[in-house]
Parts: sequence; C-alpha cells; structure tokens
Amino acid sequence: MARVACHHLIPAVSLPLKSPFFSLHFRNTVAEPSISIGFRRRLMSSSATKISMSLKAGIVGLPNVGKSTLFNAVVENGKAQAANYPFCTIEPNVGIVGVPDPRLHVLSDLSKSQRAVPASIEFVDIAGLVKGASQGEGLGNKFLSHIREVDSILQVVRCFEDNDVVHVNGKVDPKSDIDVINLELVFSDMDQIEKRMERLKKGKAKESQSKVKEEAEKSALDRIQQALLDGKPARSVPLTDLEKDAVRHLCLLTMKPIIYVANVAESDVSAAEDNPHVKEVMNLASGLQSGIVTVSAQVESEVTELRPEERTEYLKSLGVNESGLGNLIRATYDLLGLRTYFTTGEKETKAWTILTGMTAPQAAGVIHSDFEKGFIRAETVAYDDFVAARSFAAAREKGLVSRSLTFSLPIFAYKWGS
Repeated sequence: MARVACHHLIPAVSLPLKSPFFSLHFRNTVAEPSISIGFRRRLMSSSATKISMSLKAGIVGLPNVGKSTLFNAVVENGKAQAANYPFCTIEPNVGIVGVPDPRLHVLSDLSKSQRAVPASIEFVDIAGLVKGASQGEGLGNKFLSHIREVDSILQVVRCFEDNDVVHVNGKVDPKSDIDVINLELVFSDMDQIEKRMERLKKGKAKESQSKVKEEAEKSALDRIQQALLDGKPARSVPLTDLEKDAVRHLCLLTMKPIIYVANVAESDVSAAEDNPHVKEVMNLASGLQSGIVTVSAQVESEVTELRPEERTEYLKSLGVNESGLGNLIRATYDLLGLRTYFTTGEKETKAWTILTGMTAPQAAGVIHSDFEKGFIRAETVAYDDFVAARSFAAAREKGLVSRSLTFSLPIFAYKWGS
C-alpha cells in the first residue's frame, strides 16, 4: 500500500465559500500525467509560471464586431491584427490564457512553491463570418472548419454605436448578427448530416461500427435534422449517451456550447444591463440555451496597457470592480462543465482540470491511472478550514477532516494501494 506525498485541492469555478481539500500519498516519483477527458494537454517551458493543459474556445462573429480587439485583450500580448476593415484575420490566431483563480496563489504561498501553474483555455480568433459562408461567401467553409475544431464558441455581438467603426450590414442589429452566424452553422451541419445519412443508407458506415451504434446514429441524426429544420441547434435535442457517442465524430457546429459576448462601449460598462442591445442579446441567448457575458473589448484593451497597480484605479473610475475578462474566462470554463483541483508542494502548485461530477477515484486518475485503480477512500476538508489551519496535518489534528469509502464531491484526500 502506498501513502501520501502531496496535497491537493479542488475549488469550484464559481469560487464557493466552502471547498474541500485533498491530500495524496505517493511512494515513488510520478511522471508528468496526461489528462484524458477529451481536451488537449499543452506543456510549456519550465518558467516560474507555465500552463498545464488547454481547452479550446473559438472567438467568432461578423467582421468588425471587436473579435480581434477582444482576443488581443484576453491574451494581453496577442498579435491579432485589429483593424477597421473586414477579414483582417486570415489565419486563426491562437493564445493560451490561464484560468483566474486566486486560490492557486493562496496555496502556492502556504506551500512556499517555486512556481504556480494555472489551468488554461486556448482562445482562437477566427476570421469574421458573413451571410453565405457555408456556400463559400466571404472566406467561406475554411473558417467553418476552424470552428469545427474548437470545444466551445464565443460569439462576439456588437452592442455599441460608433460611426467611425463600420458595420458589415450598415447598422448595429444584434438579432440579425446572431441569426446570420447561427444560420451559417445550421446550414453547414445540415450539409454534413445529409452526406452522412446518405452514406449510412448505402451501408458505407465504418465496418468496425456496431449495428446498435449505427442505429443510434441514424436515430439521433433524424431528430437533429428535424431540429435544424425547425431553426433549433443540435444541442437542443435530447440524446442518450450512446447517441451522443455515435454522432460525436461529426463535430456538429450547433452541438457546441455557445456564449454570446455582448461587446459594449466604455460608457456602458458600469450599467450594461440598461443597454437595449444587451437586453436583446440576453433574451436571444436564453431562447438558444446559451450563456451571455458582457464586456467592453476596447476597455479591456486599454487595461492591458496599464501597469497592474494602475488597473484597479482605472476600473474603479469606470464604476466597476474587476475586469470583464476574468468573468469571460471563467464562464467559458464553466460552460464546458469543468472544475479545477490543485496539487501543491514546495516544487510547484499546479491546477488540473476535471469534468463536473467526476468521483474522487476518477479525479485521482487524472493525476495517474494507478491512483484510480488503487483507490481506497477519500478524506475531505473545507477550503476555508484548510487555509485557516495552514496545513492538512493541522486540519486533521483539529478534527476538520472527514473520511468515506466512496466520494463524489469535488475535493478530497485519499489513500490508494493494491
């Protein structure tokens, strides 16, 4: 039986008041683990702060709605060419951004870690789509294929008036903008589904695909196709786990979760909910089973030009307490149904990503498969209690640690062995 060597924590993305803490005991040094929950892992250099893994979110929208300005602000040193004309982004620009979580640094300070490694999201700035993109208009299917490669979609919607910034359709109209993008995604999915159903009818499905799975795919595609014809996204169709697995290979665009990013003027930052365009986006997002985040890309761009100590004062002068980018990053993370836990020690404090609802053994398996196979029991302590106690051992001495043989909460300590 092996025993513990590191301390771990899983706070919820929403930063609840109470979050348990967990500790692991290892006998031997473990190699860098890979994460097998459907997202890319990305290892960076061994600098003081590095990225442990990456989730991919595509920033889309019509030309000149503020996509590249927002992208530049998100990655701070992004090199997207923000210019006042359509199609200034030809190839997708990619930036990797750490997920803001103050608890990472609290743990790092308590452990006197040499470095802190946040969880991350990979943002992709995709060129502006226009009506007819699915038929090759504008920059066409090339960019629809870029959207197909991301895990979630952030659609930037212009909610500000500015005569100096041209709108591709001549006026600011959030509903029209959203409809244009959504229709192009629907048309692209319809085309792909029709081709796939034709192959299934001809019996050209993969030979390795079981008859049961093939029937599940046909059933799912029939219902998804009808939903698309009714103007509803694929994600609105209830599917069984087998059906979800059967259609996953198609990477349907309307199956991807969407956040609408209402891009407002500086004057609307402190009271964005009063902006009629924002109200319209909120209503549309609700009907489309999507989220909404309000930001001012221009303000966020200006914030990145300031020194850290100047940023707080600048935001206060606008009537807000924090940058909207943190909310956007956390909302994207939450949209994908993700949570974070940490490993912490003198060498480093590191954030790892798991799916919401994972059990303690499954979360242990993210670190190393042996930990899931040899799981024995879980021990938990509230995050606030851990911070107050200053260590897991002290929390245990104070009777703040609870034990169980099975555990489905997000944060834990556990034993493992044969």
